[in-house]
Amino acid sequence: MLLRYPDPPLLAQLPVLRAAIATLPPETGTPLGRVAVHRGATDPTALAAEYVELFDLRRRCCLYLSYYTAGDTRNRGQALLHFTAAYKKTGFILDGGELPDFLPAVLELAACAPQAGWGLLREHRIGLDLLATALHAQESVYAHAVTAIRSLLPPASPADTAAALDLARTGPPAETVGLQPFPLHTPTAGGRR
Repeated sequence: MLLRYPDPPLLAQLPVLRAAIATLPPETGTPLGRVAVHRGATDPTALAAEYVELFDLRRRCCLYLSYYTAGDTRNRGQALLHFTAAYKKTGFILDGGELPDFLPAVLELAACAPQAGWGLLREHRIGLDLLATALHAQESVYAHAVTAIRSLLPPASPADTAAALDLARTGPPAETVGLQPFPLHTPTAGGRR
């Protein structure tokens, strides 16, 4: 809930959310509490503008997990199918128009179907690590929410760390396959090539 767009119905649930956060262990409750306090203390219009500017306009702060490893390539379609299959396998239907790799949706899946949801989060640890790095670089309060998620995952392997560093340096993959430019033919006399 703390990583979803802060619309009025969601903000109205903050008191219940804060009460639930108070029951969590400190390694997750403390960082989540910081985000909840920020959302409760910030003007709703400013909060919405901050969210859009951060998550919708900055590629490095993308909440779509497969973007980090597949970029905007054809491979991303395969990754999205993998997410969709995890939802279907558990009997959940993603509604609301979001893609299946949207981090808040994956977290909801993890809450309802832990094996499937946390499996997806473990598989996309690199994306979470890069998102955390980008949010910390922006000095965003939302970095605390990602820190809480990462605290519930096993430590990153050396290979994951190396892959995250490489992606941080180079960025997500770019599409390299597509239509080659068509040669232009100039019609000759009589309209024939």
